[in-house]
Amino acid sequence: MPAQRFHGQIAGVGSTSGVRVVVGSWHRTPLGPFGDAMVETASGRRVLVAPSQQVAEFIEATYVFDEVRLEPIEVTSGPGGWRVASPSLVLDLTVGGRMPLGRLLRAVPGRLAASPAWATLVDPVARRVLRGVRTRGTALAGRREYYGATDLHAVTALEGSFDGLPLGAVAPVDPPCRFGFSSTPRSPCVTTVVTTVVTQRPVGTLEGQGDPNRRT
Repeated sequence: MPAQRFHGQIAGVGSTSGVRVVVGSWHRTPLGPFGDAMVETASGRRVLVAPSQQVAEFIEATYVFDEVRLEPIEVTSGPGGWRVASPSLVLDLTVGGRMPLGRLLRAVPGRLAASPAWATLVDPVARRVLRGVRTRGTALAGRREYYGATDLHAVTALEGSFDGLPLGAVAPVDPPCRFGFSSTPRSPCVTTVVTTVVTQRPVGTLEGQGDPNRRT
């Protein structure tokens, strides 16, 4: 079937409490606009917060979680900051200036940067430069995903809580999150990205969980 494109931004942050969070703010997708959050606690428990069963099933086809929570989640993203609000997670992020890698990404023509061919080409570099980050990978049902980053900004401050417990201050994403084949850079940041999904089944009908050990 034709490739599916997801346009949006991903915020990846660590905290002094040991909780690491990866938030998606997706503006244009086959599932409509939505926000989601992947949380790994200090003890290593991986939790997905998704707004609907359809979104949860789509994400679970690529990533692995110990718990999935279906609850209303509002993600408001802007150039100066992000606000994330759900019954489980409250998060305020302060977004700073463009990072050096962001300036390099901006120099690549947008159509090229978002293409699967480019994601395949830069994947070996991403593995070396950004620990835990992949720009391509495979999941179930013959599905392949390609991540085309087009910009990168630093996250300079964080306030919030998870399950009512304060997160503390912003910190590196360390240890790396263990959700699947592509994590987030160690430095807290917001990445502008186009995700291309090629699958044998229509979006929203995928079943099962992605296997982080299946890589190409």
